[in-house]
Formats: sequence, C-alpha cells, structure tokens
Amino acid sequence: MIRAELAKLLRNRRTWGTIAIIDALPTLVAVLLAITDLGPRPGTGPAFLSAVLTDGTLFPLAALAMVLPLFLPIAVALTAGEAIAGEAQQGTLRYLLIRPVGRTRLLVAKLVAVMAFVVVTVLVVAVTSYVAGVLLLGDQTVTVTGPTTSISGSPMSTPELVGRTALAFGYAMLCMLGVAAVALFLSTVARSPLGAAMGAMTLLVASTLLLTLDAAQALHPYLLTRHWLAFVDLFRDPIRWDDVVRGVLVQGAYVVVFLGAAWASFTTKDITD
Repeated sequence: MIRAELAKLLRNRRTWGTIAIIDALPTLVAVLLAITDLGPRPGTGPAFLSAVLTDGTLFPLAALAMVLPLFLPIAVALTAGEAIAGEAQQGTLRYLLIRPVGRTRLLVAKLVAVMAFVVVTVLVVAVTSYVAGVLLLGDQTVTVTGPTTSISGSPMSTPELVGRTALAFGYAMLCMLGVAAVALFLSTVARSPLGAAMGAMTLLVASTLLLTLDAAQALHPYLLTRHWLAFVDLFRDPIRWDDVVRGVLVQGAYVVVFLGAAWASFTTKDITD
C-alpha cells in the first residue's frame, strides 16, 4: 500500500510541477542578489542575511526561510487535503476499502506519501539553492577569507555546517508534519479535497495573523506557525536551543492530536456517505 502511494505520488506530473514552482523562488532570489544591489552590504542588515550574502554555502538556509512560511505549507496542505477527500470525491475510496486493506494502514500510507512529498521538495530546494548559492554568491570555505562563519561570527567547520544544516531541514520537515496532520484530519471529514486544504490554510493564516496581535499574546506559544523559523538559532554560537525545543514540542503536540483525530474520524467514517 505504501509503495503504491509513493509510486502514485512520484508519477504525478503535478507533484513535480509544484516542486519546480517552489524551487524557482529561491533560485530567482539568488540570481537577483548576484546581479543587483538589492541585498544589504556584508556586515550590515540582519545577521542571518549578512552571513548568507558573504557565503553561498548558507544560502540553503535562506531558501528554507523563503519557502517555509507560505509556499511549502500551502503545497503540503493541498497534498494532504486530497489524501482521503480526493479518493472519496472520485469514488475510489470505497473500492480501496473493499479490498483487504485496513483503514489504519491506508491512513498511514497516505501520511507517508505526504511526508515523502515534503522530503523530496526540501531536498530539491536544498540541493538547488546550494548550487545556486555557491555559484552566484561564492563559497567562503574555499577562499582565503577563511571558513564558513555562523550568524554570531564564529567559524564553522564543514562537518559542523553539514550537521547544523541537516538539523535545520529536519526541523522544517517536522513543522510540515504538523501541517500534514491538520490537513489529513480535515481530509477525513471534508467532502472535497479543496475544502480540506482551505481549512488547513485558514488555520495557518489565522496563526500568522494572531502572532501580530498583542491581544493574542497568551496564545502565541501554542500557535502552529510560532516557531517555524527557529531553525536560524541552530546557526548561532552557541546554539540557542530554547525556541527550537519549544517548536519541537508544539509541532509534536499538533501531530499527536490531529493524527489521533484523523485516525478516530477515518476508522469510524461511513464511506457510503
């Protein structure tokens, strides 16, 4: 079942079209930064942006910061929202469940396919942005200026850079697992995949707006999008773990609650409805 869902995902032209669109944004930004003076000069502006502009090996982190707040979660919401509701809308869900396939197994297969989409997208963005960053912004690790530096200005060895980058992308995948859990739950209760995706995106928009309101400050630590960009703290020296750990706990809570709700909803769902 999982193999079939993965094959369906990878054969789908829309999957690769979506990945290409998401990947195009950071590549375009790298080109613009290389040929124009849009970015601040090295040593000025935000520390994270300044570090990226002086060392292209850090550009994958900038790319992640570009796609994580909006484009990637929308794509995940659409993909997960279609997981169950799309099968129901097409009339194929009842035929899937007539076969000797448990509902829990089908739900797990759908979740694995959604996360495979996230992993492939993140890897494509990481590789493309690394190549674009090194070619267009330079690779400080091979120049006389010294090794790659952290946001705090201290040097980082290549293994340390690779390890922190892997942690950052793993953290981003966990954040998207939270989005997938919400959208997958809505996919089990909505009558259309668009409705499920729109419901998940409404939650994301509401979370983002509430973060800007002082009146909702008591809710800020529990909002889905609150700690999404905390991966930047992994590139400080020393690493600031506080927001990263809080982000892991919040995303873990959303995953447990909404995946549990999805399982409870789907295992009792009347597929003839």
